[in-house]
Amino acid sequence: MALGYSGKLYILAFDHRGSFKKTVVGSSGDLTDEQTEKVRDAKRLIFDGMVIAAEAGEDASVLGVLVDEEFGSDIPQQAKRHGLKLAMPVEKSGQDVFDFEYGDEFGEHIERFDPDFSKVLVRYNPDSPDPETNVLQLQRLKRLADWLHGRNRLFLFELLVPAEPDQLESVGGSTDRYDAELRPELMVRAIREIQDAGVEVDIWKIEGLDSRSDCARVAEQTRAGGRDEVVCVLLGRGANDEKVDAWLTQAAPVDGFTGFAIGRSIWSDPLNAYLDGSLDREKAAAKIAENYTRFISVYRGAE
Repeated sequence: MALGYSGKLYILAFDHRGSFKKTVVGSSGDLTDEQTEKVRDAKRLIFDGMVIAAEAGEDASVLGVLVDEEFGSDIPQQAKRHGLKLAMPVEKSGQDVFDFEYGDEFGEHIERFDPDFSKVLVRYNPDSPDPETNVLQLQRLKRLADWLHGRNRLFLFELLVPAEPDQLESVGGSTDRYDAELRPELMVRAIREIQDAGVEVDIWKIEGLDSRSDCARVAEQTRAGGRDEVVCVLLGRGANDEKVDAWLTQAAPVDGFTGFAIGRSIWSDPLNAYLDGSLDREKAAAKIAENYTRFISVYRGAE
């Protein structure tokens, strides 16, 4: 199958698991049945916000949800009924090293829910002091990419490039300086290494970049070697509106970027307000819809 994706794509991401449990019930460990239902209800609230946005007149074909099977298993079917794009994670939650959530049965779970995109979150620094770990991740990722493309399925790859201690030290311990001065080049190198290992990706989910030129460098690498239809979407990193707006504004005009996949920056505040009782369910869902559609407007305005 040909690599890539055509068309705009605005994804509301709420596939978080360990961190989401902690937010909703204060624990990232095993949950009681009551706690599990509370987490599932929180996922349904976020989806309610998506439905409000979709029913407000947006073209459903460019709207998508990224939701997990563990706590959102009743949502994929609903998303399809509303004509929304569906993405679901394949990775085990909260792991520094990529592995399959369902082991060798990963394919059965993908086929059961039949998402438009299968997503992984991968932490990969090309200057890792543990190169064997990078090799192990690449082997697992190639297995997944080959399986997906052998079945005409699309691969959504969320790349995080966390700073190594010596890299952070070289910029005085400043994460802002790391993001601006070191991470862009590391991202380009990481993408190149992943491609060179035979891991072919349709959509790259990219951390925000502060300059348009860095966005262009990253997009150019994702399309290197004849991968002309491969695209990027921007993630939000849970940042505030001002920061996410700045990232969207830099990325949107760049050839190769086609939208975003943003989560906590959209739903975190309304969800917390619902959980503490300061917003009722209807108003919390409406606020999620408002936050989501505002980011779409920012992206479109910057194109």
